[in-house]
Amino acid sequence: MMLVLPAELTNLQATALLARLRAPLAAPSGAALTVDASALERFDSSSLALLLQLRRDALAQGQSFSVKGLPPRLRELAGLYGVADLLTAAN
Repeated sequence: MMLVLPAELTNLQATALLARLRAPLAAPSGAALTVDASALERFDSSSLALLLQLRRDALAQGQSFSVKGLPPRLRELAGLYGVADLLTAAN
C-alpha cells in the first residue's frame, strides 16, 4: 500500500491529513506500507509526528513500514529528534 504526502504538511494540515491517511489502514492487510514523502516542500515537526503515527498504525496491523523520498531537511530533523532510524527508506 502506498500513501502519498502533499507538498505542504504543517501543524495546520496534520490532524485532518492523518485521519484521512489512517482510514485505509483500518482493514488489516499484512501488506507493506510505504509513504511517499517526495512531494513535501513545506513542513514542520508535525510531519514527523504524522509519519511516526502511521508507522505505529502499520506495525499494529502487522505491516512493514517505509518512507520513500524523505526530503533531506526532514531527514535532518528526524536525526535531531533521534527518530531517523524509525523512518526506514523504501527500496
